[in-house]
Amino acid sequence: MSALCTSSVFTCYLLLLLLLRTLHCSAESTTNSTAPRRRPRQLSVDYYAKSCRQLDQLVASVTSQRFKEAPVSGPATIRLFFHDCFVEGCDGSILISSRPGSKEVAERDAQDNKDLATEAFDVVKKAKALVESKCPGVVSCADILAIAARDFVHLAGGPYYQVKKGRWDGKISMASRVYSNLPHANSTIDELLKLFSSKGLTPDDLVVLSGAHTIGFAHCKHFVSRLYDYRGTRQPDPAIDSRLLKALKMSCPSFGGNDNVVAPFDVTTPFSFDNAYYQNLESKLGLLASDQALYLDTRTKPLVQALAKDKQKFFQAFSSAMDKMGSIGVKRGPRHGERRKDCSMHMS
Repeated sequence: MSALCTSSVFTCYLLLLLLLRTLHCSAESTTNSTAPRRRPRQLSVDYYAKSCRQLDQLVASVTSQRFKEAPVSGPATIRLFFHDCFVEGCDGSILISSRPGSKEVAERDAQDNKDLATEAFDVVKKAKALVESKCPGVVSCADILAIAARDFVHLAGGPYYQVKKGRWDGKISMASRVYSNLPHANSTIDELLKLFSSKGLTPDDLVVLSGAHTIGFAHCKHFVSRLYDYRGTRQPDPAIDSRLLKALKMSCPSFGGNDNVVAPFDVTTPFSFDNAYYQNLESKLGLLASDQALYLDTRTKPLVQALAKDKQKFFQAFSSAMDKMGSIGVKRGPRHGERRKDCSMHMS
């Protein structure tokens, strides 16, 4: 082709034009020959606008009552939503009870879910029963859990954000899939970043969603190693405030402690959904090693500092991150999911 181009610029131009046209037609042919892409499984705020217009109000009537009667229902339900979304996606699979005699137990009976508070399951059960009485067979358990989690964020003083709906309930719930898909109290930042990335979430999402620890409590077993034998050193974690260390040791002895004893994630405002969680990390007051690590790592520290200074920034970021997390692994249609009437039992 180079020889032709040297003899005639015009001929060279025509050849290039012909080549480009051939490539374009080839690409067009390839595109047209492939099967049409499946439409993305999109959620929408008004998904139940015609089939169950009063859905949000129905769930709110339950969550507001439960928040007054059993405040632990708030952080427990938010945590339940996290655990649901990170295993199999946001599909209500965490709500399924193990079948008697089955070789494989369900997610809720996995070791990592053993201390999920029963109050959270009760909230979803009550809300589902009320919704079923008004809109039978229409609303999924997965959507009710997502709405309830949002309600409790707001009831505790956090932001109110619109929840997109349209999830179907998943048909798979296996305890064996839980451990590798959940963050742990002693997870390193590298491990957390890898896990969140596998869910389509960013390092910023990790920092922002960790802010849910602004309310709620953790059992001693999740942080006791920080107090007495951090990373096998037989010494406390140096990244913990001495006053907090002393207080936690009083509640959580190294051996023979009460398994039911808990400590607040946020030692300053444990019942308020605010940005104090991040301020605590700056003061070495993080409860879990995985919490405090967010401030110690250069990749996540800047956002921790920014959110510690600006509550509204945290609220806006948290609303967006919850929306993003709520779209993980969404099931749509009877081929991939179901709409359970009883959230603890499969339809078939």
